[in-house]
Amino acid sequence: MSTELRTEPRLVTLEGGEGAGKTTVLAALRAMLEAAGERVVCTREPGGTPLAERIRALLLDTGHEPPAATTELLLMFAARAQHVQATIAPALAGGAWVLSDRFTDASHAYQGAARGGDRGLIHLLEQRVVGITPGLTLLLDVPVEVGLARARGRGGVDRIEAEDAAFFERVRAGYLERAVAEPERFRLVDASRPADEVAAEALARLSAYRGSLA
Repeated sequence: MSTELRTEPRLVTLEGGEGAGKTTVLAALRAMLEAAGERVVCTREPGGTPLAERIRALLLDTGHEPPAATTELLLMFAARAQHVQATIAPALAGGAWVLSDRFTDASHAYQGAARGGDRGLIHLLEQRVVGITPGLTLLLDVPVEVGLARARGRGGVDRIEAEDAAFFERVRAGYLERAVAEPERFRLVDASRPADEVAAEALARLSAYRGSLA
């Protein structure tokens, strides 16, 4: 595979830390696109295919030994490789919009910035295993204490949600670093506001983006 990332204009990703409200926003974006007559595929990471969902279960399970940082990174990219090949690429080839709750930026933030993983390896995996990048990424940014209160208020936490606040501060910093580095792709959304306000801004961002593609 080429080492150059190919931008997929109809691939839109939602990124952000725990409790940012990505699920709510994704549903609003889907409704808007479908109302405009577009075909939409909604998916998530890790996951998005039966095999990738099994990898997700392994990654998030608190009942077995915690994976080493490199193990976690490689499992994330194994799931992502399957996700791209089996779900995302066919949907895009068929003319659909793909809305994904997280994509490769999550590995830069979680396995890179937060875990201190090898940034060079992450970039290499992104180039050689994934090969594509979204046309638009909405970064739902929320203060860590607010996001964690929301996430933990839902009841039950997975292995990653159980990390301490310092871990999630590094995640947030990693995401913001990505947004600064790629301003043409990222749109920052203040997700500390009520859900309807966050969704309204996300819809406006997507609408403007679609207009730019015309």
